[in-house]
Amino acid sequence: MKELFSLRTVRKKILMLSKLAGIALIFSYILSTGLPVSKDASLLIWLGFVLLLVLGIDFFMGRFITRPIGKLNASAKRMAGLDFSAPCDLASTDEFGELSFSLNTMAENLRQALAHLEDANTQLEKDVERERLLLAERKELVDSLSHEMKTPLGIIRAYAEGLQDETDEAKQRKYAQVIVSEVERMNGLIVTLLDLSALESGAASLDVTRFDFVELVETVAGRLLIDTPDTDLELQYELPDQKVFVRTDRRRMEQVLSNLIVNAKKNVYPGGILRLELTADDKTLHFSIFDQGRIIPEADLPKIWTRFYRDSGAGYSGSGLGLSIVAQILSMQDLPYGAENQTDGVRFYFSIPVTK
Repeated sequence: MKELFSLRTVRKKILMLSKLAGIALIFSYILSTGLPVSKDASLLIWLGFVLLLVLGIDFFMGRFITRPIGKLNASAKRMAGLDFSAPCDLASTDEFGELSFSLNTMAENLRQALAHLEDANTQLEKDVERERLLLAERKELVDSLSHEMKTPLGIIRAYAEGLQDETDEAKQRKYAQVIVSEVERMNGLIVTLLDLSALESGAASLDVTRFDFVELVETVAGRLLIDTPDTDLELQYELPDQKVFVRTDRRRMEQVLSNLIVNAKKNVYPGGILRLELTADDKTLHFSIFDQGRIIPEADLPKIWTRFYRDSGAGYSGSGLGLSIVAQILSMQDLPYGAENQTDGVRFYFSIPVTK
């Protein structure tokens, strides 16, 4: 019986409203005709009841039908424009309430689907960009190798042809040594270039450990500067007396130190000063190396960190990759670095956080 008279559907609400309107219409007519007034007055009173009844029906029809339809329509328009920020706030137990719940459920499912689609699209864009960069790097690697291999290959070919025609054993040994030297140079260039490409592409990662950086600098500098018998320079250095620990890739930082020291050693004037400094405060370790030699043109300072950059005024030849590797390793760790001209030479530097 309770279910029979419940108003859980729009149809039951309309039927109930029409029945009540009919009953009210009959009741108002009987009431108005029973009043002790004239027929005209009775008719006017009944018409007033009818007017009030129409207004009441219009109010309830708006509440039960027109207003819910308006809310549903507004929500549907927002969803059609892919705006799922405001759900439909219609709360009722009839079909409109169920439709509102279905719309909100559909909107949430669409929002999640679009979010997944955007994530997938973003990932696809990243994959496409990564593939594009890899293709560009491969092309650059091939072009670089092709360019850099021309000179040693030409030398190898010339000395190999000379070796075929030469009968003097001393010259044959000399030609063979030149060929071996150029092959070793090519091998070193290829290994270095592949290492740099791996760092730039992210294929090579850092093996982070905690170690004493002062001890590393002493080891590398001793091997490259002190233990070398043909070193024609005045070495000055300043190192902390105590151990200073850092967290980074020891092998890669050894590579950084080696490249910077070798670069300074190549550029220092004969008998000139090579000054190595390592200073520390509570939070940061500062490394710098100065070579008393030819300064770098200011316009070329930003270029020294790029591949195959060679100072045209330098009195030596090299691959032009050492400083590129330094820049890449330090950049991977967000470590500040740079180079600056001083009155009588060039200073290279970088900083690294201290760890306890």
